[in-house]
Amino acid sequence: MAPAVHHRTATVDGLEVFYREAGDPEAPTVVLLHGFPTSSHMFRNLVPALADRYRVIAPDHIGFGQSAMPAPADFPYTFDALTDITSGLLRHLGVARFAMYVQDYGAPIGWRLALREPDRVGAIITQNGNAYEEGFVKPFWDGVFAYATHPGPDTEAPMRGALTLESTRWQYLNGVADPSLVSPDNWVHDQALLDRPGNDEIQLRLFRDYPTNVDLYPKVHEYFRDSRVPLLAVWGAGDEIFGPAGAEAFRQDLPDAEIHLLDAGHFALESHLGVITEHIRGFLGRTFG
Repeated sequence: MAPAVHHRTATVDGLEVFYREAGDPEAPTVVLLHGFPTSSHMFRNLVPALADRYRVIAPDHIGFGQSAMPAPADFPYTFDALTDITSGLLRHLGVARFAMYVQDYGAPIGWRLALREPDRVGAIITQNGNAYEEGFVKPFWDGVFAYATHPGPDTEAPMRGALTLESTRWQYLNGVADPSLVSPDNWVHDQALLDRPGNDEIQLRLFRDYPTNVDLYPKVHEYFRDSRVPLLAVWGAGDEIFGPAGAEAFRQDLPDAEIHLLDAGHFALESHLGVITEHIRGFLGRTFG
């Protein structure tokens, strides 16, 4: 019988944070950090697949999923601020040490958690969660950095295009060898949340803040070298947002990193859940517990 998955909320700094949780509360903890434009929904199948051995926690970032969505005037939509909330949630839940799975936006949040308290992070799984400039695929990122550097009507228009159903669907299907494995429920679900009144301004704020993540990379690399944290990269090699060079780059600072390039795209769990789960269970069994 599959472990039960609980859907809960906690109040952190006055904001309601939604999270999925499963597994024995006394077991080693694995934290799953989602990317744009989704939520913990992307982990709906991975949570029970790991919960027989681990306490698994998958939160929705503020402004995403079922978590609070305060107006930009009431919350600073930066990656630092999202990290503050994630850290607060883990403390609220009594999580002292954890392994983390990071994807897309989840990566810069995870890197900040590790930089703030490196001893708390016991292992890292990165699935198209970037930490090196080699990982950026043109032309996707040209528009993001142009907008962040010179925000205005001309540079904003392409970024608003990234908030459309066409773009959301593309993120799920790009680089996927067999698109029939990817449920349309994914982009319908994500788009409904993106289309909430005011959410466009939230996403634009985060686009403008994205270069702060790149500025952090040298410190992240130093953290890798100093900590020698065990790292597994399970990477959709067909991703046209974060390419496979981003996975290979981890070996620059973590020579023992375990890297697997999959015939998958940006949301590799949708087509390769079983393969990724097997890699994670083996990796964590050897490195964390």
